[in-house]
Amino acid sequence: MRKIILASKSPRRRELFKILGVPFVIKESDYEENLTKKMEPKELAITMSQGKARTIAKKQKDAIVIAADTLISFQNKVLGKPRSEKDAFSMLSQMSGKVHSVITGYTILDTKTKKNLSKAVETKVYFRKLKSQEIKNYIKTSQFLDKAGAYGIQELGQLLIEKIEGNYSNVVGLPLGSLVQSLKQFDINIL
Repeated sequence: MRKIILASKSPRRRELFKILGVPFVIKESDYEENLTKKMEPKELAITMSQGKARTIAKKQKDAIVIAADTLISFQNKVLGKPRSEKDAFSMLSQMSGKVHSVITGYTILDTKTKKNLSKAVETKVYFRKLKSQEIKNYIKTSQFLDKAGAYGIQELGQLLIEKIEGNYSNVVGLPLGSLVQSLKQFDINIL
């Protein structure tokens, strides 16, 4: 099997990728994310995943590079990671009782053939109506840190959610089902 590189700083993506059971190495991309670009959310997520993949691919001769970027689309705004507890409280309060989309863009790049594929996957997340004290209690756990939209579904953040429509692993940060299908185009068959 060819060398597979997961271009990610996210411990959640690493854990998800381990599920696939294929050997891989981690290379953290220093690509500068910019959520202020005037693009549709899916296009923005793909653009950022491409930037991460290309940054790592420049230093590799024969590898498959996989990069992803996850963001939240809520009421025609893109929400990234909160900068403070106040920012997290604002995000969670706004989304309380409403639906938002979690969008993960991913890119697979073959450094030998230059073949590449990018895709975006969307999952709708319905928050239940949250009390201010619940939001404050959640923020006290610090589980909002380094997470788009200020919550993580794989931890206590799941208690904020009424239901989801779509892929669970996409909300965590890597849509495994879609990714596995895309990897087949690079002759990597998981199942």
